[in-house]
This record gives sequence, structure tokens and C-alpha cells, in this order.
Amino acid sequence: MTATAELTPGRPLIFRNATVLTLDDAHTIDNDADVLVVGERIAGVGHGLEAPEGAVEIDASGGILMPGMIDTHRHMWQTAMRGYGADWTLTQYFVWYYLNWGKVFRPEDIYAGNLLAAIEAIDAGVTTTVDWSHGLQTVDHAEAAVAALTEVPGRFVLAYGNIQQGPWEWSAAPEFRDFVARRFGTANDMLGFQMAFDVTGDPAFPERAAFEVARELGVPVTTHAGVWGATNDDGIRLMHENGFMTPSTIYVHAATLTRDSYNRIAATGGSASVSTESEQSAGQGYPPTWRLREHGIPVSLSMDTSVWWSGDLFSAMRTTLGADRAREHLEAHGKQETVTNCHLRAEDVVDWATRGGARALGLDGAVGSVEEGKKADLVLIKNDESPVMFPVLNPYGHVVFQAQRGDVHTVVVNGRVVKHDHRLVAADLGKARQVIAQTVDYLQGQLGPDAWTEGMHPEIPETTVLDNPYTYTEWDAGSAQWKGGATG
Repeated sequence: MTATAELTPGRPLIFRNATVLTLDDAHTIDNDADVLVVGERIAGVGHGLEAPEGAVEIDASGGILMPGMIDTHRHMWQTAMRGYGADWTLTQYFVWYYLNWGKVFRPEDIYAGNLLAAIEAIDAGVTTTVDWSHGLQTVDHAEAAVAALTEVPGRFVLAYGNIQQGPWEWSAAPEFRDFVARRFGTANDMLGFQMAFDVTGDPAFPERAAFEVARELGVPVTTHAGVWGATNDDGIRLMHENGFMTPSTIYVHAATLTRDSYNRIAATGGSASVSTESEQSAGQGYPPTWRLREHGIPVSLSMDTSVWWSGDLFSAMRTTLGADRAREHLEAHGKQETVTNCHLRAEDVVDWATRGGARALGLDGAVGSVEEGKKADLVLIKNDESPVMFPVLNPYGHVVFQAQRGDVHTVVVNGRVVKHDHRLVAADLGKARQVIAQTVDYLQGQLGPDAWTEGMHPEIPETTVLDNPYTYTEWDAGSAQWKGGATG
């Protein structure tokens, strides 16, 4: 066992005798291999590597060493409400956050949610997380979000959004531009930036102004696309016809689109962030990997929000593989056929959870694989106390179907050990517990006991729900999804 005191930042580090999932172009599996970390980077991958004097050695025998996982869509600010919406539908989520209570979140509540979410991410081996932060009602809220992200030694991307205002409004505010220039004016691969907003399908295309701001600033756009009853093919068509679909655009969910829309995404080089636990529970549409594979659209994985679901990518990999295979069997059975070979393999979803995210974020040259010269974002999955961690015969299958966050032994981000021997070594969980308690107390006081309980155990919502959840537009796309449910 390596003593925590030895894991000082900057000290060389070597993992010995691991099963290494390199996730290089050939998906090489290197058995009983060593991985050397010097400074921020991987200095060697091989057998019997010589380590510099003073290097810390970690016995990785019996374990799986792989790239850090990458989550391309997580509403981190909502983590203070962990599990609160376990029985929600997407409609009830929209009512609670978009119409009723999202607006009462203070900057300190954004900070609390982000702090806990960031710690949770690195604890589960998610070394890069996109904070899809659509609760930023003011720049003070945005400052709080960044303060939390920079306090935790992970790699993060702030995707700036505001569900209480049209994107053409908040993106035009001088204080927004000032914030971007101040916080993101200097390149920093530990903290990236995106703009996060949705396209409702309104033929006037008011979102054009926000896309123009993104283009002017040179930042990517991430958007919830193909969400049943909220965003549809009209939004994709408007983006495409106006030249705003780019290789850096990430389409979250992309679950209810037509072939024409998938063709547009594929033709313009964009990628999809699939949140399978979310899609199969909330109702955005059937998890679309089976369609994305058909059209050759690159995939990354994401967890969406801990208000409902787990915050680790083991769950994402497992549910994604299951949903894709279930659909393949269902389609075959409908044609009186039998699937004799699974097309989506465990190896593929491990790729999506690591290198797929790196590609989507434009970080493939830096992270996403275990290769010499790349940044050292690494996860060792090893648990000598678990009867489930041996034997390791098919390492990809073991990661997807057997391992879980409790098996994450060591996590390295940018060459720094942030978790070792199953314990966080670079995060203040006590502080996170304190600020989360303050936010929960505040929100319970704002809602009152009746609304608090009703929100957690919803029936038919009393608030009128229009064709889409966005409070900043009157556009009605004509969907019948919502019209037979909620009444005003």
C-alpha cells in the first residue's frame, strides 16, 4: 500500500503490472504492463519500465488501468437535490426547474451543487466533466459555478446557459462577454468553455443571435436536440440552413430525430452525447445509439443530472449497452429474425466513455487514451476486497458489467493523484457536506413542507405546461405530447 503522504504533486509515479486498456487507435490491451507518469504527462507505457529516482510505485496487479472517463453533459448545479426527482417525468422536471423553483437558486446554491458534483466525478473516475450549467441567471451565479470547478482538481468545461431567459438575451449582455473574457481569455485545458442553449423550432429562429455570439467568441455550442415535445427536427433544420452546425457542436440526447436530421448531423461532423439512464426513464426518446451507429455519428456518454440518476459512467456504459442491444433484438423480432451476433460491444462503450468524450470536446490530442505524451488522466480499477474483481478475463466486459465506482482505486488528473486506495486525497468532502446542507435547508424553507413533499412525490402537475418548457418563447411546435396531461 502506498502512503498518501508520498503522493505529492509533481512527484513521478509508476503503475506496475496492470492490465492496461490503452484506448489507442488499435484498442491495444497491454497485460502486466507499467505506466509511468512524469509531470503532467504519460512518460511511458510498457513492460519493466525504469522509473526515475524517487518515483512512487503503485501495485496495479489484478487491476485495470484505463483513461479517465469523460462526461459530456451533466447539470452539476442540481446535485444538491440528489435523488429528489427519482419518480419524475421530464414534464415534472421542467415544471420544477424551468417554471417553479429553478429561479430561487442563489449563487451559493450553484456553488454547492457544483462542488459536490465535481468531487463526485473524480471519485468515480470521471476526470473530465462538462458542467451543462443552465441555472446561471446572473454572472454572479456563473462566478460561483467556476469557483467550485476550480476548487476541485478535475478537468471541467463550463457550458454556460440560463433556462430563465432566451439565449439571444443573456448572450448579448455586456456582463456575459466580460465574464467570458475575464475567466476564459487565457487558454486553460483544465477549464474549458461552451455555450449551452436549445433551439425550439420557432421559424423566426431567435436563437440565431446566440449562435452568432458563439461564432464571434470562437466557442462550441452544446444543445438538447431531439427531445420529445421540446426540441425537434425543425431546430436541426434551422441550425443547418443557417450554417450553425459544426464539428464542435454536441447534440445532447438526439433521441427523436428523423433520418434527415441525423444525416445533417453526420454531414457536418457533429457528435451526440447520449444519457441513456435519462432517456430511458424521463422520456426524451429511446436511447438513440442504434440510430447514431447507422449514420456514423460519433458518440460520447453523459449522466445528465443526479436529481434522478447515478453520477458515474459505469452506469452509463452498462445501460447504454443494454438499451442498444435491447433495441437490436426488438427490431429483429419484429421481422421474425434472431440476432446471432451483437453489433455493439463492451469495447465500444468503453471507448465512448473515454476517447469518445475527448473527441467531442476537441481534446483527443491531449486525453482519452493511455499513450506516451498524452496528459496523465488515468483510472485504476482494482479492489482486492471484492469477490467481483477476479478473475479479469475480458477487461472491457469487466469494466462495463462488473466494476462500479467503489472499485475505483486510484485516479490521476493531469499527473496529480486525486484519489488513492479508494479514498479522495485532494478534495474537501466535509466542506461540500456543509454547503449542501445549507442549500437543502434554504430550498426546504423556500418551498415549504407541503411543496417540498409534493415535488418529491408528484402527481399531475397543476402548472400549465405548453408545447415546450421554455419560458422565454411563445412558440408552439404543435406537439400533442403535453396537451392531454397538465391543466392550468
